[in-house]
Amino acid sequence: QVQLQESGPGLVKPSQTLSLTCTVSGGSITTSYYYWSWIRQPPGKGLEWMGAIAYDGSTYYSPSLKSHTSISRDTSKNQFSLQLSSVTPEDTAVYYCARAYQWRAFGSWGQGTQVTVSS
Repeated sequence: QVQLQESGPGLVKPSQTLSLTCTVSGGSITTSYYYWSWIRQPPGKGLEWMGAIAYDGSTYYSPSLKSHTSISRDTSKNQFSLQLSSVTPEDTAVYYCARAYQWRAFGSWGQGTQVTVSS
């Protein structure tokens, strides 16, 4: 049973870069054909898919966030990471990492981590 766990600072100042890491256990992030995503949910709003990194290292981004989003991975640690630059208070959300097989439904999720953007 794969498990995902988000980690990172809970508070980020405006204009800074938000950095989160998802640590995966019980399965390798290089296993074909899994896609590892970052998803967020602002307060009172729905889920927003931000982007993903594939088993082969390919990356995919939401067009609305692509300009200031970067997803990378460390296969030696079985982790993948999110960097969101130039954050504003509108980036305040619960951030989740999740796994999908062949771009189908997200079958495994982390518990989520609250990130607040505030000075």
